[in-house]
Amino acid sequence: MTATPPARRVLLAAPRGYCAGVDRAVIAVEKALEQYGSPIYVRHEIVHNKYVVQTLEKKGAIFVDETAEVPEGSIVMFSAHGVAPTVHEEAAQRRLATIDATCPLVTKVHKEAVRFAQEDYDILLIGHEGHEEVIGTSGEAPEHITLVDGPDDVADVEVRNPDKVVWLSQTTLSVDETMETVDALKTKFPGLVSPPSDDICYATQNRQIAVKQMGAEADLVIVVGSKNSSNSVRLVEVALGAGAKDAHLVDFADEIDEAWLEGVSTVGVTSGASVPEVLVEGVLEWLSQRGFEDVEIVKAAEESITFSLPKELRRDLRAEAAELSARPSGQ
Repeated sequence: MTATPPARRVLLAAPRGYCAGVDRAVIAVEKALEQYGSPIYVRHEIVHNKYVVQTLEKKGAIFVDETAEVPEGSIVMFSAHGVAPTVHEEAAQRRLATIDATCPLVTKVHKEAVRFAQEDYDILLIGHEGHEEVIGTSGEAPEHITLVDGPDDVADVEVRNPDKVVWLSQTTLSVDETMETVDALKTKFPGLVSPPSDDICYATQNRQIAVKQMGAEADLVIVVGSKNSSNSVRLVEVALGAGAKDAHLVDFADEIDEAWLEGVSTVGVTSGASVPEVLVEGVLEWLSQRGFEDVEIVKAAEESITFSLPKELRRDLRAEAAELSARPSGQ
């Protein structure tokens, strides 16, 4: 007798996709375009997702790497990852009207950095070198902050006073790796102070928990997200760490390699916190066409958090930009 092949199924993570901070930032760009017309300049990608950036570009957003690329008298929006105080100063010098779409949870970390610096702590910032969020947070107190990029960095960390040192973190890290780094830091600095509340955002943690729950059952985990999205990359790592036999990051369904499905009966699907649901739907459709029609939800948490839009959207920024541009230089 021929053995019956195992049933093909999809484990779909919940929650997944947009977090409150990303939703706020994307809507902020769309509202700015509606209210003020194009172009709206955005410093760096508003969120780390290729599809979102391409979609907003078609609507009239212009993404730039530096503030100096924005013409004087224009409107510029700062991305969800946050910026250093020097960027606000650059925008003022160029007489730009600004919209700050920094995620409130990132703003919280910025405020913590400022407060601990004022109290003369050495601040050990756990995060990935070069990430926009880390650059922004470090810029709040550069003379007090030392970046710690994972547990392997701990041996080289030096502080002025081991009894006055605190750790903060990038909001989109792997919870497990971050705590491994914290444990190593506490071994080296027993007096290490923790932030007053968790810096890794609720959405990052919830998505990682859901992936852990599905990982042990999945032959393959597909994470929808862009390669420059820290939280999406972490989901691949978490899936493998949870027991998934294989895991891959894709922006779109057509990036999935059919060879990944060889010998696979259970596929886990999730998406990073900057990924719109339409991209997940495309992956589910792709899998359905290949026999993976049975979809089971793996639910880790309920999410109901929302953030109000940036206050600048309640002002006439075009008039404000024109007024700024008309002022004599230096005022």
